[in-house]
Amino acid sequence: MTILIVGSGHNALVAACYLARAGQPVEVLERDEVLGGAVSTVARFPGHLVDRGSSAHIMIRHTGIVEELELERHGLRYLDCDPWGFAPAPPGSHQPPIVFHRDLDRTCASIEAACGSRDADAYRRFVRVWAPRAERVMRAFAGAPGPGRFLRAFWGLDMNGTGGGRPSAAAGSALSRDFLQPGDALLDQLFTDERLKAALAWFGAQSGPPMSEPGTASMVGFAAAMHTLPPGRAVGGSGALTTALVSRLRADGGTVTAGDAVTELRRAGGGWRVRTASGRDLAADTVIAGTHILTTLDLLRRGGFDPGVVEDWRRRIRVGPGLGMVVRAATSDLPHYPGATAAESAHGLQLLATDRQQLRLAHGAALAGCLPPRPVVLAMSFSALDPSIAPAGQHQLSLWSQWHPYRLADGSTWSDHAEREADRIIAEVDSAAPGFAGTVLDRYVQTPAELERELGLHGGNVMHLEMSLDQMFFWRPLPELAGQRVPGAPGLYLTGASTHPGGGVSGASGRTAARLVLRDRTRRTLLSRLSRRR
Repeated sequence: MTILIVGSGHNALVAACYLARAGQPVEVLERDEVLGGAVSTVARFPGHLVDRGSSAHIMIRHTGIVEELELERHGLRYLDCDPWGFAPAPPGSHQPPIVFHRDLDRTCASIEAACGSRDADAYRRFVRVWAPRAERVMRAFAGAPGPGRFLRAFWGLDMNGTGGGRPSAAAGSALSRDFLQPGDALLDQLFTDERLKAALAWFGAQSGPPMSEPGTASMVGFAAAMHTLPPGRAVGGSGALTTALVSRLRADGGTVTAGDAVTELRRAGGGWRVRTASGRDLAADTVIAGTHILTTLDLLRRGGFDPGVVEDWRRRIRVGPGLGMVVRAATSDLPHYPGATAAESAHGLQLLATDRQQLRLAHGAALAGCLPPRPVVLAMSFSALDPSIAPAGQHQLSLWSQWHPYRLADGSTWSDHAEREADRIIAEVDSAAPGFAGTVLDRYVQTPAELERELGLHGGNVMHLEMSLDQMFFWRPLPELAGQRVPGAPGLYLTGASTHPGGGVSGASGRTAARLVLRDRTRRTLLSRLSRRR
């Protein structure tokens, strides 16, 4: 019987590919005409291929999934973002920018010129200690969360972070404290220069929580892994990953149906009935839901699942106040940052926050349902790396501005603010790169409301749910759902950003879901054979 997969986000497609590769019959059902969910690219402006969601791929390059599924054979090609990070000097200052190269020596030289030798030495120690830790975190992300996996992932790690010394209870206690501390605390221990702290805090905050929250130190620490393998830009846009996954799936006999939303998931006998908007009524013994967890719960409720249980789960899942918004801009030129060349600034993440106060004010405003006093902007100009996404003589920028609330406390709607807020975001780039605003030829504004409408992201949260400590690992999205199964719904599995390890482009949740399905099917087959022998 065909395995039905609801949604075509990259985790759902990863799951489908692993199952089809193992010889299982698979069909992916997608409501949108565009496949890939938030990992997709469309024509927004003439001659431009514009991402709908993600732009830089970081985690999936550390998982081995690209290699395991041989996605290069299906057209996927990554370009290294090198330099991977750029922090401009504060407007009006004569300081040099900070440039984060893949090469650690070049990065430390840049930090020394901008911040002094003490911080350059501290950054080198930071990378030495946190790069292996980040690699172990990725190991922990590679499967379902559980004490055994976490123990195996971190077994053998130099807990002292010194390259020597025997592991001890004290060292283990210190290591756990390091991981549970706020990112800001880690930065304050290591560095003195506020601009360096702000750049690394802004990098860490891309997962959503502010660096004042407990457990965010590892989000800062993941910057150390960028010197091993930096963020990647898929040639042709973020959706090139989706295109390669769909190609791989079809090559192994899987099918994809677009433009037909699943409307109901219903238990029927020992399996499932999956109904769609077009009237299809499909039977399956196994269903993988790659949709937002709240969408999945709605589908179950419509199919007759216990409404009291569904309501309890919905009430306890925290989406958060809203994560941010994006301006996609077609431009006649790249931003010109004082004291920097395009080769230094344009290939990676342009971290346009020079003081952590700006980050804190923006987050506090979002909690209060207000627009940020100043937008906090991450600029990405990947047409400098991949000219195929823009016409000759033009460039394309994605301007991500974090901590814009989904619901506004004054009762206004996002249609009242979208264009003015886009103006403010562009002005933030212009303040760091004078003249940029005059280069904007066209723009597409994705407010939190628009992100929800187009991509099905409840509350406009691109991570699905808040990535706070209580909604990660064993607790994502809830303790009883963290195993990517639904109690009382045998044969239904969960994947996507609502599950461990959370948001971002990793594919790890999809691979884990496929492994669970294959393991369960193997067990059922063995039990069936044993029962027949008796």
